[in-house]
Amino acid sequence: MRQTKSSKWSLKSDGNINEVSEVVTSKLSPKCLIKPFIFTVTFSGCSFVACTVWQYEEMRIYAQNMFGSHSHPYRPRSPEYKRSEFRRQINAWWNAQSEGEKVAMAILGINLCVFLFWRIPVLQPFMMKYFCASPALRGSCLPMFLSTFSHYSFFHLAMNMYVLYSFSNGAVGFFGKEQFVAMYCSAGVISSFASYAFKVASGRLVTSLGASGALMAILSSICFQFPEIPLQIVFLPFFTFTASNAIKAIMALDFVGLVAKWRLFDHAAHLGGAIYGILYLNYGTKYIWNNREPIFSFYHKLREKKE
Repeated sequence: MRQTKSSKWSLKSDGNINEVSEVVTSKLSPKCLIKPFIFTVTFSGCSFVACTVWQYEEMRIYAQNMFGSHSHPYRPRSPEYKRSEFRRQINAWWNAQSEGEKVAMAILGINLCVFLFWRIPVLQPFMMKYFCASPALRGSCLPMFLSTFSHYSFFHLAMNMYVLYSFSNGAVGFFGKEQFVAMYCSAGVISSFASYAFKVASGRLVTSLGASGALMAILSSICFQFPEIPLQIVFLPFFTFTASNAIKAIMALDFVGLVAKWRLFDHAAHLGGAIYGILYLNYGTKYIWNNREPIFSFYHKLREKKE
């Protein structure tokens, strides 16, 4: 196991964390990946189950609204339920957003809150423990997910959230918001596991964080589904290229970075997320999401018993 002589850490602007103090290193055993692997499989499965339940509740509320049922405790019962003009304006603005924009803004809000927590000195040890991912740290499973919403650098946060917002309408429109969220969350832990596996194999146990792995899954699935969509770089709008060429170039760059052991980004997480996105596009919807009927039935029976 990798041991440290000191608990001092420094954050790099690219989202990686390196130890400042001298360290005593030894390669981790591949056995240390067993728990993260079990967590990855379990968490991914739970993500799809939870989003299936969420979809059931959405459909149930929609049906109640359509047929005039007032049994749902949170359903407004009169036009007077929002008395504040400000609240009415906020509600009107929110309802005017597309489903993709709503999902993107919710994820953006979570990321922004975590980013602000990083600015509070007293929370630094807590953030290091739970919002940074490395197989060398104790309790390495939960950070595989939480680090997906964690950014220390504002530039890192801004770039990732810009990509998320840019692709949210297309991705949510194609997958549906529930499947999108399930895929995003599972992609976060799967890309983290890919990062863990590479770090253990290479002996480079640097700690990392950021949404890039999950975003690469969304990006690769949409770019391969709609390969001819024209894309452009935000600061170079006159330079356009197809989605297919863009994702292939990004994946090739990450592969080179992986082989060359570049230290600027977590290339293993990027590639893990991208490959997961391609596999999910081809097999996930067909064999996972389209076979969620047993979960619907089971949850429906539980709902009936409660009522």
